[in-house]
Amino acid sequence: MLRLLLINFFQMCFLSIYFQIRVVIDNESCANATIIMVDGSASKNGTLLEVVQVLADMDLTVTKGYITQDGGWFMDVFSVTDLDGKKLGSQVDIDEVGGYICKSLCAYSSNVPSKRRSTEYTVIELTGDDRPGLLSDMSAVLSDLNCNLVNVVLWTRNTRAAAVIHLMDQSTNSPITDVDKIRKIKIRLNCILKQSNISTGVKIIVSVGCTKNIERRLHELMYDEGCFEIDSQEVSGGDTVGPTIMITNWNDKDYSVVTVRCNDRPKLLFDTVCALTDMMYVIFHGNISIEGPEAYQEFYIRHVNGSKVKDEDRERVIHWLKEAIERRVSEGLKLELSTSDRVGLLSDVTRIFREHSLTVTRADMSSSEGKAFGTFYVRDSSGGVVEQKRIETIREALKESVLHVEEQVGQTSKSTKQSPVNLLQRIVSGHVFFSSWFLISYAK
Repeated sequence: MLRLLLINFFQMCFLSIYFQIRVVIDNESCANATIIMVDGSASKNGTLLEVVQVLADMDLTVTKGYITQDGGWFMDVFSVTDLDGKKLGSQVDIDEVGGYICKSLCAYSSNVPSKRRSTEYTVIELTGDDRPGLLSDMSAVLSDLNCNLVNVVLWTRNTRAAAVIHLMDQSTNSPITDVDKIRKIKIRLNCILKQSNISTGVKIIVSVGCTKNIERRLHELMYDEGCFEIDSQEVSGGDTVGPTIMITNWNDKDYSVVTVRCNDRPKLLFDTVCALTDMMYVIFHGNISIEGPEAYQEFYIRHVNGSKVKDEDRERVIHWLKEAIERRVSEGLKLELSTSDRVGLLSDVTRIFREHSLTVTRADMSSSEGKAFGTFYVRDSSGGVVEQKRIETIREALKESVLHVEEQVGQTSKSTKQSPVNLLQRIVSGHVFFSSWFLISYAK
């Protein structure tokens, strides 16, 4: 064990020095948050997104932030808290978080495939029209084709749906490589997605591998749709419902300045950075702050071609930023499910929802070591309020499953989410320990 820890330690230090990435954690300067600084060589566009994505993966909430990446180097400083709104509590927490951030960023920067390959699945990425019962029908079809669903994440927005599905062949417990079976899967899913009255396009991509970050991929799938109508009332400049977004061009410095004000929520920064990255804008400087329930974000951006936001593109940029912010906030009840995993589970669960006139607006279900965990946002298919009696009936139908109901729309449950440390215990192969009184630095 000691030998393994030493090997991980020296590998991480070598990668940090070689790719000029440094992670520093300060747990003393601020009474209410832990300060994380990441700096190094800005080797390519998207470095900021990689940093923000790592923080989102660990369920760390950014309360303040400072971003700069000009002149070939970047420095990002974030004040973060855990899901309970507290700073990191122990030295072990700090060491593990810092070690994981550094390892992850080195892996991104190296662009070298890891010798430890992730488990491979048959990956299905799809987009199509949303409708009541869509997830139920898709999972029933895949179950009928003897597919074991390992991970399923579904987002819906503005009558459209996007999903990323990881599955295995039920008989072999391995990725599906049979060409005929893949063709059958695509044909039957295509039929399911075209059952709406007016189909506006279906896209189904089947591959073998493992999606690096499913939520990042869903943002890309939603953006690639490119078919949402832009409401003229969305253009910022006054009191509006939802996010308030303004874009001004700073001609002296050749930047466009984007300001965002909206209700704060988990992963907000990740979503806005995703949207700007998808639109091919580079963030050179930025400020993030949380003031009570409201979040404020300010970004200084240019297009990858070096231009500011053009007048004819202003509405489109504002629109897609709003889409990225609002698509994660789902209406309806939040249901959290925990049960023993089995083939056909998702099909049965969504069928029960459908039989009780509930439609799923967002879903995230995964399985590991014989257990299945799911989060579903559901609403009444007729638009009415979901009665408590109906929820109790669903509980009885689910039998041995544990169903938790949370009525806060679009909020992350603190009681059921894992802390950064618990998450790291599953995804970090080794622990790296460093000693310092106030600052913990993971590269020199």
